[in-house]
Amino acid sequence: MSKILYIEDNPQNMRLVRKILKHAGYEMLEAEDGLTGLRVARETRPDLILMDVNLPDIDGLEATARLKSDAAMASIPVIALTANAMVGDREKAMEAGCDGYLPKPISRQELLKTVVEFIGESVDKS
Repeated sequence: MSKILYIEDNPQNMRLVRKILKHAGYEMLEAEDGLTGLRVARETRPDLILMDVNLPDIDGLEATARLKSDAAMASIPVIALTANAMVGDREKAMEAGCDGYLPKPISRQELLKTVVEFIGESVDKS
Protein backbone atom coordinates (compact mmCIF):
# COMPACT_ATOMS: atom_id res chain seq x y z
CA MET A 1 0.00 0.00 0.00
CA SER A 2 1.42 3.39 -0.99
CA LYS A 3 1.98 5.93 1.78
CA ILE A 4 1.03 9.56 1.17
CA LEU A 5 2.00 12.33 3.57
CA TYR A 6 -0.30 15.37 3.55
CA ILE A 7 1.13 18.48 5.19
CA GLU A 8 -1.87 20.76 5.81
CA ASP A 9 -2.94 23.06 8.65
CA ASN A 10 -6.64 23.30 7.68
CA PRO A 11 -8.70 20.51 9.33
CA GLN A 12 -11.44 20.60 6.66
CA ASN A 13 -8.93 20.21 3.83
CA MET A 14 -7.17 17.42 5.74
CA ARG A 15 -10.47 15.59 6.30
CA LEU A 16 -11.47 15.84 2.62
CA VAL A 17 -8.14 14.58 1.28
CA ARG A 18 -7.97 11.83 3.94
CA LYS A 19 -11.42 10.59 2.90
CA ILE A 20 -10.54 10.58 -0.82
CA LEU A 21 -7.16 8.86 -0.41
CA LYS A 22 -8.22 6.25 2.15
CA HIS A 23 -11.25 5.34 0.01
CA ALA A 24 -8.86 4.91 -2.92
CA GLY A 25 -6.73 2.47 -0.90
CA TYR A 26 -3.76 4.66 0.06
CA GLU A 27 -2.21 4.85 3.52
CA MET A 28 -2.47 8.42 4.80
CA LEU A 29 0.11 10.16 6.98
CA GLU A 30 -0.58 13.66 8.28
CA ALA A 31 1.26 16.71 9.58
CA GLU A 32 -0.18 20.10 10.54
CA ASP A 33 2.90 22.23 9.88
CA GLY A 34 6.07 22.24 7.80
CA LEU A 35 8.57 21.25 10.49
CA THR A 36 6.42 18.33 11.65
CA GLY A 37 5.98 17.34 8.01
CA LEU A 38 9.74 17.26 7.50
CA ARG A 39 10.17 15.07 10.59
CA VAL A 40 7.40 12.67 9.52
CA ALA A 41 8.86 12.49 5.99
CA ARG A 42 12.32 11.64 7.41
CA GLU A 43 10.88 8.97 9.74
CA THR A 44 8.44 7.30 7.33
CA ARG A 45 9.81 7.89 3.80
CA PRO A 46 6.36 8.27 2.14
CA ASP A 47 5.84 7.49 -1.54
CA LEU A 48 4.38 10.94 -2.16
CA ILE A 49 4.00 14.23 -0.27
CA LEU A 50 1.05 16.58 -0.72
CA MET A 51 2.20 20.00 0.47
CA ASP A 52 0.03 22.96 1.43
CA VAL A 53 1.91 26.17 0.64
CA ASN A 54 0.49 28.37 3.43
CA LEU A 55 1.60 26.73 6.67
CA PRO A 56 1.91 28.28 10.15
CA ASP A 57 5.67 27.82 10.71
CA ILE A 58 7.75 27.45 7.57
CA ASP A 59 5.75 27.68 4.36
CA GLY A 60 5.33 24.73 2.04
CA LEU A 61 7.82 26.08 -0.48
CA GLU A 62 10.54 26.30 2.19
CA ALA A 63 9.62 22.82 3.46
CA THR A 64 9.84 21.48 -0.10
CA ALA A 65 13.22 23.12 -0.67
CA ARG A 66 14.51 21.51 2.55
CA LEU A 67 13.14 18.09 1.52
CA LYS A 68 14.71 18.32 -1.92
CA SER A 69 18.09 19.38 -0.48
CA ASP A 70 18.22 16.24 1.70
CA ALA A 71 19.70 13.41 -0.38
CA ALA A 72 17.68 10.81 1.56
CA MET A 73 14.38 12.48 0.66
CA ALA A 74 15.08 14.30 -2.59
CA SER A 75 13.51 11.60 -4.74
CA ILE A 76 10.12 11.72 -2.95
CA PRO A 77 7.67 13.52 -5.27
CA VAL A 78 6.06 16.63 -3.76
CA ILE A 79 2.77 18.00 -5.04
CA ALA A 80 1.80 21.54 -4.03
CA LEU A 81 -1.87 21.64 -2.98
CA THR A 82 -2.67 25.29 -2.56
CA ALA A 83 -5.23 28.07 -2.67
CA ASN A 84 -2.45 30.19 -4.22
CA ALA A 85 -3.72 29.99 -7.78
CA MET A 86 -2.59 33.34 -9.14
CA VAL A 87 -0.39 33.82 -12.19
CA GLY A 88 3.12 32.71 -11.26
CA ASP A 89 2.18 30.58 -8.24
CA ARG A 90 2.61 27.30 -10.14
CA GLU A 91 6.06 28.47 -11.30
CA LYS A 92 7.07 29.43 -7.72
CA ALA A 93 6.05 25.97 -6.51
CA MET A 94 8.01 24.26 -9.28
CA GLU A 95 11.08 26.47 -8.63
CA ALA A 96 10.97 25.45 -4.94
CA GLY A 97 11.23 21.81 -6.06
CA CYS A 98 7.60 20.68 -6.25
CA ASP A 99 7.01 17.98 -8.84
CA GLY A 100 3.37 18.89 -9.40
CA TYR A 101 0.75 21.51 -8.55
CA LEU A 102 -2.96 21.26 -7.71
CA PRO A 103 -4.98 24.41 -7.01
CA LYS A 104 -7.64 24.35 -4.28
CA PRO A 105 -10.45 23.67 -4.08
CA ILE A 106 -9.36 20.26 -5.26
CA SER A 107 -11.56 17.80 -7.05
CA ARG A 108 -11.52 14.10 -6.23
CA GLN A 109 -10.80 13.23 -9.87
CA GLU A 110 -7.89 15.66 -10.21
CA LEU A 111 -6.35 14.57 -6.92
CA LEU A 112 -6.53 10.86 -7.74
CA LYS A 113 -5.35 11.42 -11.32
CA THR A 114 -2.30 13.31 -10.03
CA VAL A 115 -1.53 10.74 -7.32
CA VAL A 116 -1.75 7.90 -9.87
CA GLU A 117 0.61 9.82 -12.21
CA PHE A 118 3.27 9.89 -9.51
CA ILE A 119 2.89 6.60 -7.61
CA GLY A 120 0.69 4.32 -9.65
CA GLU A 121 -2.78 2.86 -9.71
CA SER A 122 -5.14 3.19 -6.77
CA VAL A 123 -7.32 0.37 -5.48
CA ASP A 124 -10.50 2.39 -6.13
CA LYS A 125 -11.73 1.94 -9.70
CA SER A 126 -14.87 4.10 -9.43
